[in-house]
Amino acid sequence: QVQLVESGGGLVQAGGSLRLSCAASGSIVRVNAMGWYRQAPGKQRELVATVISGGSTHYADSVKGRFTISRDNAKNTVYLQMNSLKPEDTGVYYCNAQGTRGGFGIGVFDAWGQGTQVTVSS
Repeated sequence: QVQLVESGGGLVQAGGSLRLSCAASGSIVRVNAMGWYRQAPGKQRELVATVISGGSTHYADSVKGRFTISRDNAKNTVYLQMNSLKPEDTGVYYCNAQGTRGGFGIGVFDAWGQGTQVTVSS
């Protein structure tokens, strides 16, 4: 099993910053891609940013220039630095990781964190 533990959410005023962290643990052989998604009330979950093991990143248009995703491969941890936050960034942020797991039979995994609330007040 692979587990993801997120931290760093909270309440911030518009224009402020937050940093999210997500650590993957368990029977991990290799983590290929890690990313952040968010879900606002009444809306579908949407991609925020992803980073693959080689370091290539992808961002939603709405966060380009404001958010930065990074990862520490040695720690299987992904970060999301969020600057210039807007009220429309409010939502539950979920971490995702995909890769190869070991343990009782090698296979692939696609794991999600429990979510962390980000609230941006105007």
